[in-house]
Amino acid sequence: MTLSLPIDAEANKLLSSDPLALLIGMVLDQQIPLEKAFSSPYVLNQRLGHAPTAHELAAFDPEALVAIFAEPPALHRFPKAMAARVQEVCRVLVAGYDGEAANLWRDAADGKELVKRIASLPGFGKQKSQIFTALLGKQYGVQPPGWREAAGAYGEDGSHRSVADIVDEDSLARVRAFKKEMKAAAKNAAG
Repeated sequence: MTLSLPIDAEANKLLSSDPLALLIGMVLDQQIPLEKAFSSPYVLNQRLGHAPTAHELAAFDPEALVAIFAEPPALHRFPKAMAARVQEVCRVLVAGYDGEAANLWRDAADGKELVKRIASLPGFGKQKSQIFTALLGKQYGVQPPGWREAAGAYGEDGSHRSVADIVDEDSLARVRAFKKEMKAAAKNAAG
């Protein structure tokens, strides 16, 4: 599968070919624009001089990893916390999935199991797990039985709710409009 997020072509190519890069992009996709989150794995590769493995990142010196994340321009607005989060996720991959991100989803019996596996990762709550399941299903070809249902509204065909639905500038604009509506509705409900 070839992802076509509104980011550099080389960054899209990396996300399409490297499951760990895709997972790291999803880890970083919070409190920053999605373009930044999903471009950062490519920048990380450039800074390291190669594509890292989960084993490498799990064993990386934490302070050195923070320095790589914090180097201007920082890979995330919270480089220390997100370097630690990426390292935690990689440690889970090493401990439970032979260090291979694709093993997280490779043999999932169904969508519920897939969401459960993703939700076991540090920093992945229900919503983020459903979004990543939808991204895997819609753009990565990972479609165990019941994946759309397990992904909730994010799995709906034709929806424009998350990164799972972004394939061009138009779909990006539609996802941003949806998110803006949700924030306004949440603000009105709270206020």
